[in-house]
Amino acid sequence: MEVALPHLVVSSGFLPTGSLLESLIHVSNEVASMESLPVIQVRNISTMIRRIKLLSSLFEEIHEMNTPLPPSSILCLTELFSVIRRVKGLIQRCKDGSSLWSIVETEIISSQFHVVVKEMGRALDILPLSLLNITADIREQVELLHKQAKRADLFVDPRELQRGEELLQVMAINNEKNAKNKALVDFRKVKEILSSIGLRRSLDYDDEISKLETEAMMQAGTGGLIVVSNINNLISLVLYSKSMIFSEHEKTNEAIMNRSASLRMNNDQSSSSQSTILNIPDEFRCPISLDLMRDPVIVASGHTYDRNAIAQWINTGHNTCPKSGMKLIHMALIPNYALKSLVHQWCHENNIQLTESTSSSSSDLGRCNSIRKSCENAVDHIAATKTAKDAVKMTAEFLVGKLATGSPEIQRQAAYELRLLAKTGMDNRRIIAEAGAIPFLVTLLSSHDPRIQENAVTALLNLSIFDNNKTLIMAAGAIDNILDVLQSGKTMEARENAAAGIFSLSMIADGKVTIGAHPKAMPALVALLREGTSAGKRDAATALFNLVVHSANKGSAVVAGAVPLLIDLLMDDKAGITDDALGVLALLLGCPEGLEQIRKSRILVTLLIDLLRFGSPKGKENSLTLLLGLCKDGGGEVARRLLLNPRSIPSLQSLVADGSLKARRKADALLRLLNRCCSQSHSTAG
Repeated sequence: MEVALPHLVVSSGFLPTGSLLESLIHVSNEVASMESLPVIQVRNISTMIRRIKLLSSLFEEIHEMNTPLPPSSILCLTELFSVIRRVKGLIQRCKDGSSLWSIVETEIISSQFHVVVKEMGRALDILPLSLLNITADIREQVELLHKQAKRADLFVDPRELQRGEELLQVMAINNEKNAKNKALVDFRKVKEILSSIGLRRSLDYDDEISKLETEAMMQAGTGGLIVVSNINNLISLVLYSKSMIFSEHEKTNEAIMNRSASLRMNNDQSSSSQSTILNIPDEFRCPISLDLMRDPVIVASGHTYDRNAIAQWINTGHNTCPKSGMKLIHMALIPNYALKSLVHQWCHENNIQLTESTSSSSSDLGRCNSIRKSCENAVDHIAATKTAKDAVKMTAEFLVGKLATGSPEIQRQAAYELRLLAKTGMDNRRIIAEAGAIPFLVTLLSSHDPRIQENAVTALLNLSIFDNNKTLIMAAGAIDNILDVLQSGKTMEARENAAAGIFSLSMIADGKVTIGAHPKAMPALVALLREGTSAGKRDAATALFNLVVHSANKGSAVVAGAVPLLIDLLMDDKAGITDDALGVLALLLGCPEGLEQIRKSRILVTLLIDLLRFGSPKGKENSLTLLLGLCKDGGGEVARRLLLNPRSIPSLQSLVADGSLKARRKADALLRLLNRCCSQSHSTAG
């Protein structure tokens, strides 16, 4: 049973917990109470609402506690707030937007729901549930939600996919280019598709047309001419279908058909877009989209782009200016008010309607609140990403300060929260290291408090996954302290995570040399190999493997007693490290001391013969490596034992026929060696 820890007190200027929780509860309730949900993405939406209702219970319980929160929990809640707002925007878009266009975009929208589920799981990775005074029921529900979010797979409704394919087929027939086939349009099928998404009355059709027209305006300049053309084709199809399905209203039908023909003409001739584009002054065109810059912004290089286009460019992972190729030193998008005024004036003089994607004078918060506008989603995402990194930086610096000056209880909690924070994402690991956490964590490895030691060594393990941090950890003198924990840590988990840390640090060449030369390294790993749990033995074996790849370390591993212990583990089914043990033995065979120790075993050859039949592909390869090494260089006794065993030759022949490429080559070499040995025996006997 863990002792309750006092919470770190967060200063009022750090992160405002009260308003954050109130905002979380408010936005969660907004999502949970949404009415008249759309007929598309039903499963994704209902599952997401259920998850958010569960989180709402957590938020309300934390709010009722009215106690200071650990910094990592505040960071988690901040990220969850961003996730839930994005969920709200997704659902609202499905609800308010065009159902037909959503059917066409089914896979894209489903992927967006999948992304936010995964982000929810990553946010919950850093939630320190053990430090929150919440009921057991809520704790269990959140833990279950966390596991489900981590395991969640992409779900695309097969019925919506089928409807989308049918819709695209009908659109192709309805296209003006195929006007001669227009009689082939199956309006009963069209009516069935439209009815399945709730279009049953004439007014429903009008509403859908209005939504499609709005979608076309939103996509103009960002989605490209093809996307806008597809939406116009959908409008044309709905208009034409309405005229056929509701044919009793002749006058209405005539007006609708005229509108449909006009739209198709506009689509083919691109008079609604291309003619305008042709007359746009070059200085008003976005260098990326070549469309009119409705909301011009300046990037760090000094060049101007349309906000939507440059936001999409940055969101796809670019960090350079598209025009100059210069690396952007920051991602801020600064409104170009002068150019925007000129664009407005030009549009007014040429009777061109200008629908702004955002108001440049609005604040970041205002843009975030307009989440339903697709053109703002990209900008919001950039802001959210930058805000998240800033929040991690603030949290890391705060926690490092507590490591440096806090009481043992405070240090214990701070190390635990850094351990969680370093568990997810390379950016987090980099930011924590830049905040100066590594030297303080190394110092805490010597703590007499078992939890502090365990949290510190695990935090260093998580940080070491980022390659640059490996060098920083070694430069901080961590090897001595980590090996002390490995040898005599306060808890078995601390020892096992120290072994995993040794494995991680030995991934780099300097790590292999430095750790392998330390007198404590091999004895400590061999001791864990003997005393650890199954997971600990695996950590020790993989660390040993990494170290003995460096030839100079093989002798010290043999002297530490690794060989007999590894052979014993080949018979230990519970340990489950047969392949790891074989890999280390195969490497130790390459040094004289290792070969001598391995030859002393009376049971190894029999074990290896059995593994040729029942082992994994990798295990079979290493078993063959060991048998070949033992038979060479005066290994006549091993060869004779192989020849006397009735299972060895059939197993080798089977591997020559059906084994992996390496196994076939090694099995063939071993059979030829045994054949020579057999021939020599007959010659001697003769």
